[in-house]
Amino acid sequence: MAHCDEAFDAVSVATAGTSVQREVWTALRKVRPGTTLSYGGLARELGRPKSFRAVGLANGANPVAIVVPCHRVIGADASLAGYGGGIDRKHWLLTHEGAAFGKQAARRTPKAA
Repeated sequence: MAHCDEAFDAVSVATAGTSVQREVWTALRKVRPGTTLSYGGLARELGRPKSFRAVGLANGANPVAIVVPCHRVIGADASLAGYGGGIDRKHWLLTHEGAAFGKQAARRTPKAA
């Protein structure tokens, strides 16, 4: 049985929006279940390290939240920051995926290489 995200990967998405918004939404589709990253982290991945606010605005303007998993973006301090569906729903989605956030993420230590 295919994982849910694998099924969503096959869904083609055509959205309006600015080029920056579409770039952010494309990058969000690459964030796998059970993982999170900060707005700044996503901005750095896009080669726009100072554009974390623009990334946050694009994340919040996501018109297809089911297919583009904007709930996986959290605050730099591992807090749950805003979510259009509500923080309780964001918490549920991340917990369901097994993601670390909040105090949980703060306690995690990187694995030795």
